[in-house]
Amino acid sequence: MADEKLAKLREAVAGLTQISDNEKSGFISLVARYLSGEEEHVEWAKIHTPTDEVVVPYDALEAPPEDLEETKKLLNKLAVLKLNGGLGTTMGCTGPKSVIEVRNGFTFLDLIVIQIESLNKKYGSNVPLLLMNSFNTHEDTLKIVEKYTNSNIEIHTFNQSQYPRVVADEFLPWPSKGKTCKDGWYPPGHGDIFPSLMNSGKLDLLLSQGKEYVFIANSDNLGAIVDMKILNHLIHKQNEYCMEVTPKTLADVKGGTLISYEGKVQLLEIAQVPDAHVNEFKSIEKFKIFNTNNLWVNLKAIKRLVEADALKMEIIPNPKEVDGVKVLQLETAAGAAIRFFEHAIGINVPRSRFLPVKATSDLQLVQSDLYTLVDGFVTRNTARTNPSNPSIELGPEFKKVGCFLGRFKSIPSIVELDSLKVSGDVWFGSSITLKGKVTITAKPGVKLEIPDGAVLENKDINGPEDL
Repeated sequence: MADEKLAKLREAVAGLTQISDNEKSGFISLVARYLSGEEEHVEWAKIHTPTDEVVVPYDALEAPPEDLEETKKLLNKLAVLKLNGGLGTTMGCTGPKSVIEVRNGFTFLDLIVIQIESLNKKYGSNVPLLLMNSFNTHEDTLKIVEKYTNSNIEIHTFNQSQYPRVVADEFLPWPSKGKTCKDGWYPPGHGDIFPSLMNSGKLDLLLSQGKEYVFIANSDNLGAIVDMKILNHLIHKQNEYCMEVTPKTLADVKGGTLISYEGKVQLLEIAQVPDAHVNEFKSIEKFKIFNTNNLWVNLKAIKRLVEADALKMEIIPNPKEVDGVKVLQLETAAGAAIRFFEHAIGINVPRSRFLPVKATSDLQLVQSDLYTLVDGFVTRNTARTNPSNPSIELGPEFKKVGCFLGRFKSIPSIVELDSLKVSGDVWFGSSITLKGKVTITAKPGVKLEIPDGAVLENKDINGPEDL
């Protein structure tokens, strides 16, 4: 039955003119693996906590050479690659998420460019920036990068694969059933970075320039900056792959973690965990670290493994309903590739290297006085003594960036805030200070305005009378 399904699908895919032969074969191979049911199940009893040799504590890394010339040599072996395929739709934006303004009028992309520019300028190095787009973000990104043409940084863009969504009940590609617009297609997750880097010609280009490592990170993670200690360590120890992990908090219990499994380091995702062990997986006592998706990978190793078709990462089936049609998209994650590389390690990095902006509550953190901006680097305010960030929950009225910005005359001071919970039609004046635990709830149909200059400490506000 599976063979029949695959044969029908293969025939239909062969007729799709919108994608390349590489994309067709990549897609068919993914579907074939999915249909064969080759999913490897993790045997819980074989899972071990990795040692410090496998997940190296950041503090144990040697300090890199302070010599300018030596630092330049190290940097010239590096390329930076940002995953730029995501749209800002969850935050109510059109176009690539990386062009949302984060701070002082700068977008994610502006900050990334400024960071690499200041490195290149300081050390006389040539660290290029690569942006992996999806077909959703490609055209917009090309227009946006034009503004950096005068910068001292080589910027390359390339597209990740475009695969057809599969109509679930007939198991046929949706575009061959007539859905030829964007909705008929999907980008198959960031695990696709390795073949796409190769197929685009960018991998060979980097190797010809003498680059040895690529630092891969999500474009919305403001903490993912080039780190000389990590680069120095990898080059000296010849590690082919490094995943930055950081200690879990209760907010990260679903994040993938590194384990030692049958003598190899491996990423364990919640989807692979047997139901009986899900609570154990979420425990921050047993699984203390999670994947930040900041990855450092050796370029020659990528070439070797892609050419051997050896990167068989776990398949993530993602069923969706689009325009009333049930479709299936199969994806892979870049972190899952760790087990295929030689001498792969994790490095347990400070939490400051993981500062993603997934929602407007994250945007409030990075726009507040909790952070300052220097040379494109977002740095935490030392006046905050609590090592963890305040927890912020904003109601649906704040979900879209435009609405969020409109409801704050200026972003409140939150250096001494523990938690903030806002629900209902709430509006903030300017120069407000929030401390301790603050809950603000506007009753249905009531507009609640927090006045300019208000200082709210450990307050529960349900109406103007509580101010």
